[in-house]
Amino acid sequence: MARNNSSNRNNRNNAADQILALAPHLIEMLDGVQQVELEDFAMEIGDLSLFIPKGAFSSPSPAGTPPAVRRELPENLIPAPFHAKTAEYPGRIREVTLGATKADGGSRARAITIGGATMPAYASGAGPVLHEPVIALDVFDMEIALPKYLKENVLGVMQDPAEWARFNVEKLHADMVTVHLMSTDPLIRDTRPSEAAKTVEAVLQAVDVPVIVGGCGDPKKDAEVFARVAEMAAGERLLLNSVTLDMAEKKTLGAVADAARKHGHVLLAFTGLELNSAKELNRRLYEYLPPEQIVMDLTTVALGYGLEYSFSIYERARYAALMGDEELAHPVISAATNAWAAREAWMQLAPEYGQKQLRGPLWETINALTLLLAGVDLFLMMHPAAVLTLRDVVKRLSSPAAQEPADRLNGWVGVRL
Repeated sequence: MARNNSSNRNNRNNAADQILALAPHLIEMLDGVQQVELEDFAMEIGDLSLFIPKGAFSSPSPAGTPPAVRRELPENLIPAPFHAKTAEYPGRIREVTLGATKADGGSRARAITIGGATMPAYASGAGPVLHEPVIALDVFDMEIALPKYLKENVLGVMQDPAEWARFNVEKLHADMVTVHLMSTDPLIRDTRPSEAAKTVEAVLQAVDVPVIVGGCGDPKKDAEVFARVAEMAAGERLLLNSVTLDMAEKKTLGAVADAARKHGHVLLAFTGLELNSAKELNRRLYEYLPPEQIVMDLTTVALGYGLEYSFSIYERARYAALMGDEELAHPVISAATNAWAAREAWMQLAPEYGQKQLRGPLWETINALTLLLAGVDLFLMMHPAAVLTLRDVVKRLSSPAAQEPADRLNGWVGVRL
């Protein structure tokens, strides 16, 4: 084997010597040639180094020809003006009012209006949006398993939904409160609709902001609970979260929609990342109540588990509505808290993933900021840091003239937290 290797090296050396011997003749033959065409050429190379001596192929300039002048490269770009243009769309997102004051038959300190967009979110510097996004903080009617860094913020109020709601409003400055009636699930506690209504009533008495009422996800039980809550809170203009196509199949959608219309509430139409399903559910609801009493939830998927699909579906719905699709011209909400479903948001991982107490809030923040740019009108959130960050970004986007000078932002990539 050693003899063969030595023979191969000798052959390669001989070939290299022959090529070098031809080099002067090749240079002489190529004198004055500007283009070379090779036919039936093949080359096998590993590491290739090509060296052409300076002036090897040059020919003397004709007599009297001035030497070439080297052109200096520009040091600065040519300034060019930029004028932002505002596009106009034929469609408009409907406005929906949540909560009712005493003057309107309710007991809230103020009502909140969402929707009304006439262009994609923050797509122009023409001015602030008509209605800034709203943040609702979650409350549960029973103790549930929460990640440590969510639970530590509300540990002292988790046993009492009314106190939890008051904490969210007074300490965390929530615009709205969402009461999740998880205990009504037939597979958990199967709490009666009348008891669930008492829980919602206690929350309404504890806070004066608009309230969202969430069900357990069972179509039949949610229909019973929503009907009872709607009657108890007549005139308060609650957002009942949510109605689905499953309710239509089980013949319970009409009962919930009738209760919402009769007692003056708003319905949240929930569908899973499919615009045709969203349009179908809305068409069914139009048979029972005005479009101004419908808000859409198109499904929020956690970062790392399909957030890009959520962004795409929300963006497509918004553009379709602005182009004139009336069946999609409704305000939309996002459950940014779904970010905590990602294990990376709360599990103990390798050190390179960073501190666990920061990952969860960052996951919720990124979920919210991503869908903010898709046009979401109302966010369901939990972690105070994520809420503060979203509010700060909304403020900056809504008031571009008040942003910091560019020279203070140049090093943002290298900022250490």
